[in-house]
Amino acid sequence: MKFICSWLMLATCVLAAPVLAQAPLKMIVGFPPGATSDTMTRALAEGMRAHFDRPIVIENRPGGGGLAAAKLVKAAPPDGNTLLMTPFGTMLQPHSVKAADFNPLTDFVAITQISTFDIAFAVAPELPARSLQEYVALVKKEPKRGDFASAAAGSLPHFFTLMFARSAGIEMLHIPYKGTAPAITAAIAGEVALLSTTSADIANQVKAGKLRALAVSSAKRSPVLPDVPTMREQGYNIEGSAWYAFVAPPGTPAEIVRKLNAAIVAAIKSPVTAERMRAMGVEPTGTTPEAFAAILKSDYERWGAVIKASGFKADD
Repeated sequence: MKFICSWLMLATCVLAAPVLAQAPLKMIVGFPPGATSDTMTRALAEGMRAHFDRPIVIENRPGGGGLAAAKLVKAAPPDGNTLLMTPFGTMLQPHSVKAADFNPLTDFVAITQISTFDIAFAVAPELPARSLQEYVALVKKEPKRGDFASAAAGSLPHFFTLMFARSAGIEMLHIPYKGTAPAITAAIAGEVALLSTTSADIANQVKAGKLRALAVSSAKRSPVLPDVPTMREQGYNIEGSAWYAFVAPPGTPAEIVRKLNAAIVAAIKSPVTAERMRAMGVEPTGTTPEAFAAILKSDYERWGAVIKASGFKADD
């Protein structure tokens, strides 16, 4: 009887061992299903299965513009089983949100930048401005034309537009809306002079003639708005792009970071996944952990100065 029990115990251990070794990788997304961050994470998870020998589980933890998810991952064990998929905007929150009690430079470990996307300025077709220069001249002549819409106060388009206004020598007034859709509707209706949002958000309206795009913020033209010149092309020495990335809990070992980075970057670089990402209006990147850590530090400090100068506090 003891002999039989020993063999049963051994068999149980053998069967259980692979299960313990193959703990699922949880990718935490701070936005609901259907959001770009969620759709992109699922595309990457599919692409990773060819290079990864672990199950992948995607958990949506919406709340506070990604803040709830960030706090969850910050407190997770540093065992390589939990990652945060985050847009740059969430990492900026400590500059203006009291509840964002984390430092993105010390409370997370950089894994990789996933993709970048740009910001576009657009106006209703009736507005007498067909270029950025014409719009700036119009605002200088009629200051009320300096009002602009974005999807939310504290969003990257909000701060980027203020940065542009300062560089162009004009005053602009931010009109926040509760989401991208109402901001687009307001711009089409002429309730505001200018709309600041991502290129992907307005590509269809521009193609349909409902909006006129004046410029994009990136270093090169947007693949979804290829006929729209960059701000630098139009003589304004300003550039800015946002990004999505993966970070891990603080203290995650370098060897685990290296393995996660290799699997994610391999998925990003695969033609099928890259094409799916471009269809979402983002440009696939995929960086080393060190390169992304440098990007995060540079962007956090750069945009922090802009937010501070704006005086914006989400809790006010």
